Amino acid sequence: MQKWYDYFLEADAYDWSDQKIPVPRFRLNSLLSLKKYLDLIHIRQCLIRPFLKTDNYPLVEARELLPSFESDLYEYEDLPGFSLVALARPLEYFNEIFQFDILHSRWAKIITTHGEACPVPDTISHTNVSTFQSRLPKNIQERFKDELGGTDIAELYNYPRVLNFILNMDRGHVMSMDTRNEFYLSGVYASFPSYLDPELKRFGLQIKKFKPNDNLRYELNRNFVYQFLMELYGYPVVSERRTSAALFSRRLFKMGERFLIRALGQTDRTITTLYNTGDCKFYPALEKVALARVETKKKDVLKFLKENGYFLDEEKKAVILRVRYKQHQYDPDNIREERALSVLRQEVIHPRTGEVCSQLNIIKDTFFMTLKLNDIVKGEFSGRIKYKREIIENTDTHEKRLKFLYAWLSKHQRRIIGYSDEFYAGVTKVLDNYLLNPELFEDFQALNDLYQEVWQKYSYIRQARKIRILQDILERRYEDKKINYLQMLEHSNSVLEELKFETGNYFPDIITRAIATVEKIANDRYLLRNYVNREENSLTQYGQEVRERYFRMNFLLNELKTIRRVKREPISYN
Repeated sequence: MQKWYDYFLEADAYDWSDQKIPVPRFRLNSLLSLKKYLDLIHIRQCLIRPFLKTDNYPLVEARELLPSFESDLYEYEDLPGFSLVALARPLEYFNEIFQFDILHSRWAKIITTHGEACPVPDTISHTNVSTFQSRLPKNIQERFKDELGGTDIAELYNYPRVLNFILNMDRGHVMSMDTRNEFYLSGVYASFPSYLDPELKRFGLQIKKFKPNDNLRYELNRNFVYQFLMELYGYPVVSERRTSAALFSRRLFKMGERFLIRALGQTDRTITTLYNTGDCKFYPALEKVALARVETKKKDVLKFLKENGYFLDEEKKAVILRVRYKQHQYDPDNIREERALSVLRQEVIHPRTGEVCSQLNIIKDTFFMTLKLNDIVKGEFSGRIKYKREIIENTDTHEKRLKFLYAWLSKHQRRIIGYSDEFYAGVTKVLDNYLLNPELFEDFQALNDLYQEVWQKYSYIRQARKIRILQDILERRYEDKKINYLQMLEHSNSVLEELKFETGNYFPDIITRAIATVEKIANDRYLLRNYVNREENSLTQYGQEVRERYFRMNFLLNELKTIRRVKREPISYN
């Protein structure tokens, strides 16, 4: 296993003080080598150093790194934030599609009026310092000149020192390649164009959520399209810095650029990186790094982290956590249609050596999800959550508990739909015990609108889970086991039986997806050829049972179509 200090001249590159600056032992001539270097510098100076200097550093809850991402509740103005773009080529200043103040490498060459190339004069270092200094707040300009006035700030071995000042800039910085094909700091004060409006509309038309000139359809679906598009690039609908970074990466990817875009928000305390090394097919690669709190009751996990030195702070259970994601193209038939991302890999990074452990489950610990849900309904949860546009601080009243429940169910909807039967059973037990408690009938009656809102959300999740099961059955899988055709039809019929009795809470998209999925099962070519369209007397007993279940499924399917038709038709009073 490679370690952080394998990449640097000092073996103690993990030292978080300002005194020892890690110098790369290899050439920074590829995006991956640059990323390794930046990982250490940014984790060291933008995450760990503030953590060590802040008494109550706001550690990220590991589950906050699970899609879908929530909007941030607070901005921590004292924490660092930055944005960065690196292009794996030399810059063409006039032809670039974004604005920035250019810096020059001392290895660059200029073309004279006679068409001859000659080295850039030594004064370029002074020009770089002057350009950089002019974009800093006035109160630190003199300190910058004193500390780095005689330094070649474009060379990346000086980047750790320069970064201390970059963190005081509002806009992004730029890296690109020089004539040696090595990266250098080539620009500051960069603005990343987002082109949000055309990108949003183009994407909405592409996934058929919008139609040209259809204002109502745009109004109804805009938030969904916006959130889905942003999540593909690792964010909720958030600040300008991160929105711009996401959409700029989308544009660069479409242009076929090899690039790296990185942003750290003062709200999410998370370093988000989007990059394309040329082997990404549909979207740039996405990963996040944060200082996270480990919440688990698994003693073997805690023991492993402690004995192997993975805790940055054992008492606070703080670790450096990196999560890599996989993007999903929009699928209107999937019941979890809002799922733009899933977790591909999670890595705990050793704070001293940089070794990576990817065998632990830190962010998908369902025990604590159920435990928190239990605390919410008991009124014992003291955290905060965002209910629509309202911040709810605790759960000391039934009104707050119901608002907490609605927000919690909205946040974890796709997980409740998709996780194991054991987890789902635990969630439904807690919710049923609270929402159906006869002793709370009067309390809920006084909060009827809010109670019905929570119940609608819960009912949707219950029915959606049945559609997810149907979609698994379509692949001839049930409870993660391969099933035969008879089992496929039996399980389908069981789900349809349950579903038709739950249409008191009618959700059009649930019924539509159920019908579409069952029709795909009914049109299975092998099933039709070998069991349905054959003479009954030529079938084995197994084949006859398959045929019988098939016709029963079609009967239930027609019932479901009737329910949909009745719900769609307006009531006539004539």
